[in-house]
Amino acid sequence: MEDQEMQLKVRRVSDKFTESMYVLANEPSVALYRLQEHVRRSLPELVQHKTDMQSWEEQSQGAIYTVEYACSAVKSMTNSSMYFKNIDSLLRQAISMKEQISNSQGRRV
Repeated sequence: MEDQEMQLKVRRVSDKFTESMYVLANEPSVALYRLQEHVRRSLPELVQHKTDMQSWEEQSQGAIYTVEYACSAVKSMTNSSMYFKNIDSLLRQAISMKEQISNSQGRRV
């Protein structure tokens, strides 16, 4: 009988001890400490990722600006085709006049 009582008392003590350890392990201050540890370990890596992303964003914005500028230049060139045609016509007229002047001077001599 004493053995059963002793076993019952030991079981109660071990259950209470286990419950106390569980409460201590899950206490909010312990959880906050673990959270702080996690943040301390992962924060430098997160900061590095943020810095890398900002750098990539700046590079991307520069590339986008360059592409937009090139597109606007190409559009401007297509819109200026009539000006090039006008220049071509004027150059042809100038060459024709030059030839006429050269021919008339050659006849005089």
